[in-house]
Amino acid sequence: MIITKTPFRMSFFGGGTDLKEFYEKYGGSVISTTFDKYVYVTVRHLPRFFTYKNQVTYSKIERTRKINDIEHPMVRNAMKLLDMHELIINYDADLPARTGLGSSSSFAVGLLNAFYCLKGKYADKRKLADDAIYVERVMCEEAGGLQDQIAASFGGFNRINFSSEGYEVKPIIISPERKEKLNDNLMFFFTGFTRFSSEIQKDTKKNADKNIETLLKMKELVDEAEEILEDKKRSLNDFGRLLDKSWKLKRSTGDKISTSEIDKIYDKAVKAGALGGKLLGAGGGGFIVFYVPKSKQKAVKKALNKLLYVPFKFENSGTEVIYYSPEQFNVEGDYDD
Repeated sequence: MIITKTPFRMSFFGGGTDLKEFYEKYGGSVISTTFDKYVYVTVRHLPRFFTYKNQVTYSKIERTRKINDIEHPMVRNAMKLLDMHELIINYDADLPARTGLGSSSSFAVGLLNAFYCLKGKYADKRKLADDAIYVERVMCEEAGGLQDQIAASFGGFNRINFSSEGYEVKPIIISPERKEKLNDNLMFFFTGFTRFSSEIQKDTKKNADKNIETLLKMKELVDEAEEILEDKKRSLNDFGRLLDKSWKLKRSTGDKISTSEIDKIYDKAVKAGALGGKLLGAGGGGFIVFYVPKSKQKAVKKALNKLLYVPFKFENSGTEVIYYSPEQFNVEGDYDD
């Protein structure tokens, strides 16, 4: 049996510049972090006492004899990619899916990590990220960028740069004390809405040509944000104000990025003392993060008292195998013939 733990990610700046259509022409950059809420994937071989050959448990339970009959596209394609057979796969998570935290990519990375481990093979962070990108964007044909898979695999507070030649992951150089202060000034709320980010990404992709200038401005903010974080002389409050600027640019890139309800939430938080914030992920709903000085946090909580407040801490590990128990198991095959 293998159990993996893979973090969710929180993206601050540059979202949208990690789309292939953009970064291959102009280059892309994002700043994001992973935090201490996780996707857990358990994988083991299925004992041969049953009429079915695979069992997958997530929001439903699937039992099939053929891999091609598995409805979950991520599981089906990941099993095909690594030639996996006769498995029990269980998905659990600390936070709900489809909420802007890259949950599908965290699941993909954690699942692939478990598969490699079950096969007795080592896959480094880059290999796991690359394979997850291939499964989601090529095999599953899901629209979207590349930052989620990379963040989930590598972990930590990073700047990720994209170009036609690939990507690089650069840790943000920030002292532990300053990083902790930033963490303490961020407030994280669940709006109660969920959505499929791939559908919103399709809308964003459709408007890509119209949004070039906006995306270039959003990319420039990544440089400024990095400077704020790394320069001890700069006030971290500037990070919050820059989030506000970035969010206003982001919401102009598509009609589905925000909603009237999200706008009301944002306005309430700002009036109560938040310096800035953003809806996480592609848009449309899910979790929202605000930068709020400590002296204003009580007022913001009161203003948003109908929303669920979720405390969190940054994490640095990325995907991990937290339990490993090797099995003696000879795979018979998939019955697809």
